[in-house]
Amino acid sequence: MIRSIFSLILASFLLAGAPALAATTPEQDYPGAEKSETRDPVTILISIDGFRPDYLQRGITPNLTALAATGIYGPMRPSFPSKTFPNHWTLVTGKTPDHHGIVGNTMEDAARPGEIFKMATKDPFWWSEAEPIWITAEKQGIRTATMFWPGSEVEIEGIRPADWWPFNEKLSSDRRINAVVDWMRRPADIRPRLVTLYFDTVDTAGHYFGPAPSEKLHAAIRAVDSEIGRLKQQLDGLGQPVNFVIASDHGMTETSPERIIHLDQIMPRDQYRLVEDGNYAGIEPLNGYIEAVRSAFVRPHDHMQCWPRDNIPEQFAYGKNPRVPSILCLPEIGWVVYQDVPEWMTGIGGGHGYDQREPDMMAFFLASGPAIAAGGQLPIFDNVNIYSLVARLAGVKPGASDGSLAPFEQKLVP
Repeated sequence: MIRSIFSLILASFLLAGAPALAATTPEQDYPGAEKSETRDPVTILISIDGFRPDYLQRGITPNLTALAATGIYGPMRPSFPSKTFPNHWTLVTGKTPDHHGIVGNTMEDAARPGEIFKMATKDPFWWSEAEPIWITAEKQGIRTATMFWPGSEVEIEGIRPADWWPFNEKLSSDRRINAVVDWMRRPADIRPRLVTLYFDTVDTAGHYFGPAPSEKLHAAIRAVDSEIGRLKQQLDGLGQPVNFVIASDHGMTETSPERIIHLDQIMPRDQYRLVEDGNYAGIEPLNGYIEAVRSAFVRPHDHMQCWPRDNIPEQFAYGKNPRVPSILCLPEIGWVVYQDVPEWMTGIGGGHGYDQREPDMMAFFLASGPAIAAGGQLPIFDNVNIYSLVARLAGVKPGASDGSLAPFEQKLVP
């Protein structure tokens, strides 16, 4: 994504006047949804894409800080690769990318030769290796609604969330909030009990401006914090109890045009197919060049390590899924690897996708609501556990996962 696109997307989200996809429905259209009714708690899972844990400490998030004071929060270790789509799918399936099948923002599958999965792909073939929580909930008669989430537009086993919106990057944050509030204005029989909500402007600003304190990055953080505060205020006004689970998919680190690894200096591009580059590279050797490509990449490099798929270190929990590229190259944090350097790579920016154990890659976690005790900061845990927490709060019997409730059990209200 070029830098001008980042700028356009960021501007579109910060403008309150962005067009809506659908008109909001006033509360009076729903007789029986009066504030005086006794309401069961709703669980709202919110993603703030690219929100680093230390952003909470910068004195610019009064609403998130207030929620943290009444609940639990802290850094959370993402799954590898620390990219958007793999980790969003982990949050709602409880499985690592190796187990849920979304192993990158871009990927291939030998069962579909010539096809490439990209972030706009909605074919269920790519998404059906694991069942997201909204599908499990719908099967159990628990109504769900998704105000954006990677994969939430996909029909799996003929099922979708009861309410869902197709992703539109031009839909402003306040319109997203309005849609969620509208769902909560409904009578109980058609009111969702599990909702997802997604914000991407903090990630966009982090890519464009880097994660260091800056007015433009902080404007994006403040805007999302304000919208979450407005959401809570409006739901409080409806008398709607909410268990909030707020998480990010990954962190962000500073990148620079002074730290670029050029793939053309390692191997001629006509001998392999590049699946993905940037903060890591996925390589598929072409027929006739398998050994040559492997030898060229799987050797020592300055600021980068490469492994064949079957020899990726165990700490990444990555490489058993056949969608993982045949060769994975991982730069040192802050370095990038490209075949063709993007035009926007001209100054300090931000990136992610590195070793999930790196401090800059840590994701953010916060949970607050009537089912959660005020417990302060938690020890760091893996993001595969979020699924179990959301399932417990929403009353969903979870499927098999790679996580558990263990990080949260002592903080849940009986």
